[in-house]
Parts: sequence; structure tokens; C-alpha cells
Amino acid sequence: MLELFYSSGLRLSELTRAKLENLSLSERMIRVTGKGNKTRLIPVNHTACGAIEDYLNSERIKLAGKICAPEIFLSRRGRAMSNQMAWLIVKKIALAAGIKRRVYPHLFRHTMASDLLTGGANLRVIQELLGHENISTTETYLHLDSTYLREVIRRHHPRGVMRAPVEGNNPSREPLL
Repeated sequence: MLELFYSSGLRLSELTRAKLENLSLSERMIRVTGKGNKTRLIPVNHTACGAIEDYLNSERIKLAGKICAPEIFLSRRGRAMSNQMAWLIVKKIALAAGIKRRVYPHLFRHTMASDLLTGGANLRVIQELLGHENISTTETYLHLDSTYLREVIRRHHPRGVMRAPVEGNNPSREPLL
């Protein structure tokens, strides 16, 4: 569940409502329905596919019993996992891992978006993956430190050479970063 959260950037409700029939481990894709009842296809990385396959072949079989709900992640009673239960699992695993900061499901979505941007992904691609209608919503996830921003400008801007303005020079002719 956590691997899928991180690799796909799903919303909590998308994760708990995700159906087995909309998951293709061979194609490494999942179809989810998000806000506004909009459906999107999301790639699922190799690690998450392996973890999901392990879950499906062991734990889910035990949980499904006779009921066999269509959702991927099930409760102890074989029904769809609730948002509250998923939240509790995230909290419990973070505590067991010794993580001191507050960990919550949406943090995985934020981390995925930030990691993609830091790795060089296009903001529009991240917008599409997260299912945001407006690019400004996507931008709220991307709190980057100034060191990274300076490095991007240094590498990709034609005047991105990093040097301090020399006293007496016209600052408009010197790169600021």
C-alpha cells in the first residue's frame, strides 16, 4: 500500500477505492477515479508492482475469504479498506520505523511530486499524474530549496553561470545567482 502511495501519488480515497480490475501489473498501470469523478491512468513502478503482487498472493487471499470485495486493499473483514484504516496503517508503520515527524497519507503524494520535480520531471507531467485541473495546485506541492533552484538555473539557463556581482559593475549585466 505504501509503495503504491509513493510511486503513484494517489490520493487516499483513490487508493482505498482502487479496484483490482483496474490494476495491470504486467503493464505496470493503474486506472483510478479521482476528484470530479475523473479517471486517469497512472504508471506503477517495478518496486510497487512487486509489493502489490506479494500482497495479492498472500495477505489479500487471507483477507478476501468468501466476500471478495473488488478493491485492491481490504480490511480484516474482507471489505474495502476505509480511509481511516489506511491512515492508521501509515501512522503505525511510521511509528515502528522510528520516524519522529508527523506522517500522514498525503505526505506520500507530496513527496512523490517533489521527488519527481527534483529528478527533472516536467511540472505539466506531474500535474497530469496527480490529476490536478490547475497547474497552480501542483505548484503548492513543490517547495524547493534555493540550492536546488540555483543549480537548475546554473545548468540550464544560458546566463546561469554562478558568480557574485562585482562591485562597480552594472548588476543588470551580471548573473544574480
